Amino acid sequence: MTSTLQGITLKGSSELVADFFSFGINSILYQRGIYPPETFSRVTHYDMSLHLTTDVKLKNYMNNVVAQLKEWLMECTVQKLVLVITCLETNEVLERWQFDIQCDKSAKENCAPREKSIKAIQDEIRSVIRQITATVTFLPLLDTPCAFDLLVYIDKDNDVPEKWEESGPRIIDQSEEVRLRSFTTSIHKVNSMVAYKKND
Repeated sequence: MTSTLQGITLKGSSELVADFFSFGINSILYQRGIYPPETFSRVTHYDMSLHLTTDVKLKNYMNNVVAQLKEWLMECTVQKLVLVITCLETNEVLERWQFDIQCDKSAKENCAPREKSIKAIQDEIRSVIRQITATVTFLPLLDTPCAFDLLVYIDKDNDVPEKWEESGPRIIDQSEEVRLRSFTTSIHKVNSMVAYKKND
């Protein structure tokens, strides 16, 4: 009976949310064909089949981002993460996947675990990732070579690590927006949406 009563701590919540971003971003890059499909391997996570990159450079980049993100989640200073897909030739923004993160900062002082099972959280995460996969069916085809950028918004008074650079918001002119599901660990809540450029 012990495992059902453990609940969720700030550290556990941060790890779960960082984990979601790792799999979520990999899913988007795979689904949107930003990298060739053969550079991904299939893994089972959240009781579903997912794709993770095997590209060494991308893997290292992702590991660094997720590790930094985990720190900011622990400090409750991260506000949102945005994955921007741009046309390689023109640098025009074609898609903008935005994940708003709300942190319950009281979890920093009060370290008593919250009553929410990891299974319940993972079920919610699975629904979000399923929806990310499903949105691909109505997003415009990306028929030019594309690149991607990750933007992370943190509280103003935080130091930005050396390897990170300041960036503009990279908004799409006249975009369509689709709200996706959200999930909550009861400490962090993540709301998702995708904005994309309308085909003329």
